[in-house]
Amino acid sequence: MDFQERISRLSIFFVAYTICFILFFSTLKYTIPFVLAAICAYILRYPTRFLIKKFKMKDWLASIITTVIFFGIITVVNIMLVSSLTAELIGITKYLQQLISNNSSEIYNFFTNTLNNISSIAIDPTISDAIRNNLASTATSLISTSISLGTTLIQALITIVSYVPYIGMVIAFTLLSTYFFTKRLAMSSSAKLLNKMPQSTNKIFKVFTHGKKMFSNYILSYMAIIFISFLTTFIGFLFFKVPYALVLSILSALLDLLPVVGMPLVYIPLSIMFFFQGNYFGSIGLVILYILVFLTRQIIEPKIMSSSLGLDPVAVLAAIFIGLELNGFGGMVFCMFLVVFYNILKKVEIL
Repeated sequence: MDFQERISRLSIFFVAYTICFILFFSTLKYTIPFVLAAICAYILRYPTRFLIKKFKMKDWLASIITTVIFFGIITVVNIMLVSSLTAELIGITKYLQQLISNNSSEIYNFFTNTLNNISSIAIDPTISDAIRNNLASTATSLISTSISLGTTLIQALITIVSYVPYIGMVIAFTLLSTYFFTKRLAMSSSAKLLNKMPQSTNKIFKVFTHGKKMFSNYILSYMAIIFISFLTTFIGFLFFKVPYALVLSILSALLDLLPVVGMPLVYIPLSIMFFFQGNYFGSIGLVILYILVFLTRQIIEPKIMSSSLGLDPVAVLAAIFIGLELNGFGGMVFCMFLVVFYNILKKVEIL
């Protein structure tokens, strides 16, 4: 393959990949039940095959059993998790409101002393006024946010409740689609299908097989990274006796999907809270803990991604950095899958 043909193929690949990526995520609102059903069916195909072969069940009966058990487990776990998180969220809301209410005078004195100290510094009056105005607005925003936190939480719950019909429809279609997909996958054999295909279609099937494997590895790898961040945070919060450590650790892990700016939204307010309470050891400790979690993620993410996906660590680092610079988390996902699919097509000798 000469240089010109290679550039042409790479250009076609990049354009086609970009179009598919945009189409997939822009239409996900309409296709999400079937995407979720395909993922669930892929998970359930082996248990379903086991029931068919071991107990000589009909494929439809085995598919119903595995689908119902799978969704039953997910439902029970979600109910327990949501009820526990809701209770902790209500508790932490009351705790924060009470904390700021009891320490309002200390907070006011802190900002007043800071403003007085700024006024005594010999700097440009324009800069001094700008700093004072920003500090005053920050104090006002902090107090008003603490007062309206309960109302905001109730409004968020009402918003979630308004989506119940849509969520119910998604669950119903996902459940039905999972049954049909599982039934079809349980009875299909990849090896037989591969042998019957012509050479050109065979190569497309290999692309699909490699893509499915690498996509699964990507999801599992990212879940492992988030779990490590959650576990490190949870242990640290327990050590520093952070109230509501579980819900705050889960929130930190979810915010970890927003690299760099995510987890500080939890760590910084907690560190400030400990500082105002006079717990300087806990305040400094939380800052050190965040640095530890941040550095740990930066070290393990390229290693886990490269080892599970079979990619060059430098390519993974480049994809993460360029993606974050382009468009945050969405840009990182775009660049990571760009590298993944390029690697797949290279393995099957299309690129």
